[in-house]
Order: sequence, then structure tokens, then C-alpha cells
Amino acid sequence: MKAVQLSRSYVTRLVCGKCGKPHQAGVLQGLCTACARPLLVEYDLPAIGRVLTKKALAAREPSLWRYRELLPVVEDAHIVSLGEGMTPLLEVPRLAAQLGMRRLYIKNEAMMPTLSFKDRGQAVAISMAKELGVKRLAIPSAGNAAGAMAAYGARAGMEVYVFMPDDVPLGNRVECDLLGAKVFLVNGLIGDCGKIVKDGKDALGWFDLSTLKEPYRLEGKKTMGLEIAEQMGWELPDVVVYPTGGGTGLIGMWKAFNEMEALGWIGKQRPRLVSVQAAGCAPIVRAFEQGAEHAEPWQNAHTIASGLRVPGAVGDFLILRAIRETGGTAVAVTDEELSADQQVVARAEGICPAPEGGATVSAVKRLLKSGWVRPDESVVLFNTGHAMKYPYEPAPAVHIRKEAVDFKAIGA
Repeated sequence: MKAVQLSRSYVTRLVCGKCGKPHQAGVLQGLCTACARPLLVEYDLPAIGRVLTKKALAAREPSLWRYRELLPVVEDAHIVSLGEGMTPLLEVPRLAAQLGMRRLYIKNEAMMPTLSFKDRGQAVAISMAKELGVKRLAIPSAGNAAGAMAAYGARAGMEVYVFMPDDVPLGNRVECDLLGAKVFLVNGLIGDCGKIVKDGKDALGWFDLSTLKEPYRLEGKKTMGLEIAEQMGWELPDVVVYPTGGGTGLIGMWKAFNEMEALGWIGKQRPRLVSVQAAGCAPIVRAFEQGAEHAEPWQNAHTIASGLRVPGAVGDFLILRAIRETGGTAVAVTDEELSADQQVVARAEGICPAPEGGATVSAVKRLLKSGWVRPDESVVLFNTGHAMKYPYEPAPAVHIRKEAVDFKAIGA
């Protein structure tokens, strides 16, 4: 495929996050051709610093494309957008009081166009796919990434193939079907879906948009770190607690903090990054505790938080590097804990979090109890999606007759 002329881009090259091998920008790329590990986008940051300032950002549109110079798309005409980005960073005083904290925030990604943080990565990845001439996309997904790809693929006029575990939440299936994706349910986990996508690449000519198997979803996800910095007046929090499946967002924020320091927007201080996983699928937690560089795949993975049911992450070494370089940690919580804490968040603050969002509250409770987080520290929790995308059985409804309403009974 002919290379795009990067005349209006600050991208200099792609480089392997593992072995350091450089790869050409402006051509369709997947994993590193030497070691099959994720590629990272590098920019001419000194040149960006001469044209993009913190003051200039203040006047820009409230979307992730406000950081245009730090994103890889060359031509504006190729941008595929549904208005994603600049989600609320909400201070949550009632929840903080319940936990005995003073400065607690929730970055609420449920406000995105498809109700999850996956829109960030898909917006940038599909914009780049459009720029590079891709017509057909495929993805293995636990749910939300597929919905986001179906939405942005439809917006771009592309053909979309989705492969999901057969027990994926119904809401994700409905979303993909409505958006016109070709949906296939697989009797296995996300890794099994990923193998099908890989094996079908030559036969059907699709581009594999799997997590970290192309370099641009990461660039969309890094805007979470840029937004936190900007929304907090360029003073980063002490701790960021992030629910981790494939881990693209955690790696992306780590990358964003490094780029912002190079631009002179922040100093050397970093938030301590906390990776939260489910006890039934915790490969990163296990590897962190063992001091390993890579996370062995988790056997018999199970959890109600489908976004956390990722037995093996291709970017495992980058997740672990980000945690360790920032002095962070990794925590596993049970389904019972994260489910209960979904309700805690909802009833304290009016935010309806996905199970993964509940898991961050469960994690911070543990970290407060152990003393790893102090009550006076500033902490940002990530709610990565909306509860409505997951099956949930509400409490039995009380039925009343319109002819004889008993208000005393209602108020009891």
C-alpha cells in the first residue's frame, strides 16, 4: 500500500515497545515484524511544543481531537468522529466521605458516544484505517470494543466483522447488530476469538483491530491522561486506579505523561498507576507480585466484569513496566466486591458504573486499609462504561393500583 505523505503530521516513526525496532509511519502496520510485539507511535515533540501550548488548548473543541498535533491522522478529512472525549472528571465527595478520603474523583467514560471508553481508541484507529485505505475491519471483543468499532466503522462506511464470546452481555450484541456489523458468537474466550480473526486475515482480507495489535488505538486511549492533566490544572493526581483487561488505557496514559513532560506541560511527578483485575482473571496481578516481565495466560478465566476477562494481554510487559516505573501496584478483587461497589457508587453519586468501575472502588478500599493509599491523597478512579450495557436484575418492583394509592405504605 502506498505510504501517506506525512506533510501535516508530527509522527516521526513507529517503534517496537519490546525490541526497539523502528517501523515506517504512513503505511499499514500491525505488530513488530521482528518480535510480534506492540508498536508505539513517536512524534517530533520539540516541533509540537513550538506550535501547541496549554493556553492554546483552552480555546479548542471539547473532544479528544483538541490534541490534534499529538495524534497520528494526517488529513482532517479522514477523521472519523462521533464527538468523543473530554468526559467529566467528577469530584465525588459523598463517596469520598464513605471511604474516609478527602480528594476522590471519577473519570466518567460512560459519557462517551457508545457509553464506554473504547470510543477513544476506535475513533483514532478507524480514522487511521480510513487514511490508509482499509475497507474491511475485524475484531475479537468482550463487548464494548466491538460496539465502538461497529459505530465508528459505520460512520466511516466500512465493513465490520465482530467475534465475541457467546456469553457476552446482550446489550453489546444488540448494539453491534443495530450498527450493521456482522456478529459471530464463539464458544470460547476472547483469545479464541482473536485466533479466528488472525486466521481469517488472508482469506477475507480484513484488518485486525485487536487490542495493541495495531498502533493507533493506544493513541486514542492516551487522551485520557491528557484530559486528566488538563482538567486538574496540570497538577496530576497522586494515584490513578484503572480496571485492566488488555490494558491499552493504562499504557496510553503512561505514554501521555511522558510526552507531556517532554513538552514542558508537567514535571517529573507521576501518578502511581494501579491495575485492577478480577480475582477470576488476574494475570497482571500475579505477574506483578512475582516480579515477572510477562504475564502468563490465566487458565479458566471467569468474572461478571466482561471487560476484565482477558486471560492474556499482548502488551503485558508494557502494563507491568508502566506500573513499576510509576511506583504503582496491581490489585485483584472479587466479583462480589465489585458488584456491591457498583451500587455504592451509583447510590452515593448518581453515576451508574459498569462492573469494572465498581472494581476500582473495591481496589481503593483495599489500598486504604493496607495504608498504600493515604486518606489525604488525590485519587482518580476510572469508570470505563455504563451499567446499562450489562445485564442486571433489579429489585422486585412494587405494583400499585391507580384507583387506590396508599401513600402511607409508599412512604414506609
